[in-house]
Amino acid sequence: MTTSASVPVEPEDAISADGTVTDRLIDANQQYAAAFTDPGMDARPVLRVAVVACMDARLDLHAALGLELGDCHTIRNAGGVVTDDVIRSLTISQRALGTRSVALIHHTGCGLESLTEDFRHDLEMEVGQRPAWAVEAFRDVEQDVRQSMQRVRTSPFLLHTDDVRGFVFDVKTGRLREIDPA
Repeated sequence: MTTSASVPVEPEDAISADGTVTDRLIDANQQYAAAFTDPGMDARPVLRVAVVACMDARLDLHAALGLELGDCHTIRNAGGVVTDDVIRSLTISQRALGTRSVALIHHTGCGLESLTEDFRHDLEMEVGQRPAWAVEAFRDVEQDVRQSMQRVRTSPFLLHTDDVRGFVFDVKTGRLREIDPA
């Protein structure tokens, strides 16, 4: 497996006439900034909640959860898995910025369901160095949500572990299904 070859090719319409996708993003930011007004907020989320979710582009978390700018901290990674770095972010979110609740959101059809730890081995063979991180692939999304809830609830660094809830977002219907932690 050549991991660089497994990255999808950018669609033609994603590239601006002047260059790269990043150029398109910069152009969009210039338009955004022209109409921008300071909302007068600080970094403390109004709802005192941190949402941990997958980075999948199909998840529009703010729309799906009825959130507005400033309502929550959003922490995203491949799979929405609770890793050491997620614990780091949650610890800062709680201890320095006042969050009290954690919502964990995985989803149907996640790409991590089709990977294995062999991905790390293949990557090592390709680049000559083994990644320090685990892939955190899984076969059962509900069990992985339970594992993530357990990692949050048992972290000694987090102050608030009473309101930790886990969900699976259905990418076909847009509905959340709560997962029983047991």
